Amino acid sequence: MSKRRVAYYYDGDVGSYTYGLGHPMKPHRMRVTHDLVSAYGMLDKMHVLRPKRATPESMTAFHTDEYIHFLNRVTPETAEELTYHGTRFLMGEDNPAFEGVFEFCSISAGGSISAAQRIASGAADIAINWAGGLHHAKKREASGFCYINDIVLGILELLRTYPRVLYIDIDCHHGDGVEEAFYTTDRVMTCSFHKFGEYFPGTGTQEDRGRGKGRNYTVNIPLKDGITDEAFKKVFEPIINKIMEIYRPGAVVLQCGADSLAGDKLGCFNLTMNGHAHCAQYLRAFNVPLILLGGGGYTVKNVARTWTYETACALGIENDIDPNLPWNEYFEWFGPRYRLEVPENNMDDLNVRDGSLDKVRLTALQQLAQLPCAPSVGMHEVPRESLGRHLGLDEEADEDGGTDDLDRRLAQHSRFVYKLQETGGGSDESDDERYDSDGSSYRRRKRMSILSNRFINVDPDARKGPPQGRRFFKSTARWDDTYGRIRLGNEPVLGSMNGTRLAAMMEAAGRSTPGGDVTMDDWEDGTFV
Repeated sequence: MSKRRVAYYYDGDVGSYTYGLGHPMKPHRMRVTHDLVSAYGMLDKMHVLRPKRATPESMTAFHTDEYIHFLNRVTPETAEELTYHGTRFLMGEDNPAFEGVFEFCSISAGGSISAAQRIASGAADIAINWAGGLHHAKKREASGFCYINDIVLGILELLRTYPRVLYIDIDCHHGDGVEEAFYTTDRVMTCSFHKFGEYFPGTGTQEDRGRGKGRNYTVNIPLKDGITDEAFKKVFEPIINKIMEIYRPGAVVLQCGADSLAGDKLGCFNLTMNGHAHCAQYLRAFNVPLILLGGGGYTVKNVARTWTYETACALGIENDIDPNLPWNEYFEWFGPRYRLEVPENNMDDLNVRDGSLDKVRLTALQQLAQLPCAPSVGMHEVPRESLGRHLGLDEEADEDGGTDDLDRRLAQHSRFVYKLQETGGGSDESDDERYDSDGSSYRRRKRMSILSNRFINVDPDARKGPPQGRRFFKSTARWDDTYGRIRLGNEPVLGSMNGTRLAAMMEAAGRSTPGGDVTMDDWEDGTFV
């Protein structure tokens, strides 16, 4: 097999974050994978790079300013207040506001953006970022363990160089976030192979084909429980071959979600490691620039095995490595066989039992037959630096006061004009309704939990009005609309206090008052004034 120049992106800090005790998503799996890749001696065969972490500015290429600002300042202690009691940005229990969430997102997004830049520059044929592939994140909302959609950010970077980009998703869950981002364009074709039917996120039927210019450039392959390597190959190869023939992408992004493997904690497919990696091998043979990303996968030892093997597939040495695992720091995790394998189990393949797989494949091929030819787009020279940096208005200049405050006020005014935010602090109606470029709505999306596969019930009344104060020790704190702040009980306006009373309070410094010591009840009831 011919050699490829492979760029491998890894940040040693990515495995140090945790979603919380008992949460199925384990960022530590990237560290286990890297250790196993290193134990096999693959690092010497690749360009191993530490990606530049994504900045808030680069994340707003897709996400809204308000959402990125929220992620940049949210902590476990302030999550209840900043999410308006769990009704905005982070809804349900899938996406906790864990410590360091923004840094984790910057590592994930930075790796995918850097991989796209290296592919676009021609410095690599294949780029790998196992910390990426978080395909559920929406423009202004986290979903399904995903906070920042690094895939969309990476594809946007590729579109600066390539007229057409193909995105393929073999995660057990539908890649709804990426599909929504490119639903109305023909410059990106999305193809998702996923479980459908009372399963998160509840989207991805074959009737969802795109809209406007993007009509028929969204391909969904809904599958049922227990699909095996042979059955998956029968539907994957003909559809991808047809897409490559008709669409002729300049670059391909493959999301290698490992929850489609047999025995995954949240998955329901029956793919082996070899069947999963066959997708990467098949795409590598087309000799088109390729980006491999991570994604789902909740049985850590199987995730590490598979992504290690797929790294070997990218290098073209999968037939040369020893199936018996070499010694590594996590060697005891892979017992009792200690082999580089993920075998299938005894699940029934419901796709073959009722013949639904043939119908799905035929429907997808008929959809692709409606595409006349590869769409074209006018390309021009892309600036290598942003306008702000070229003019000296970068972050350093902004900190020194180099940016005029007029820019900020104009940006805020534009957001209000185009209804990108509301003055009341609540979310707008676009959370549930999706719109085309012409302003017409085409479908509604309900929020679903990836943990329970049940719909999340969000109280619409809780989304209106200013944030309510958090109640500590049965506090009588109330929100004051007039002064835009929290007031305690009968607390008077500061300006209405006479100088003597104010001076007495300052002198007391909260320790005592002329009437005696100040207690916690006094503070809560407002009797200290």
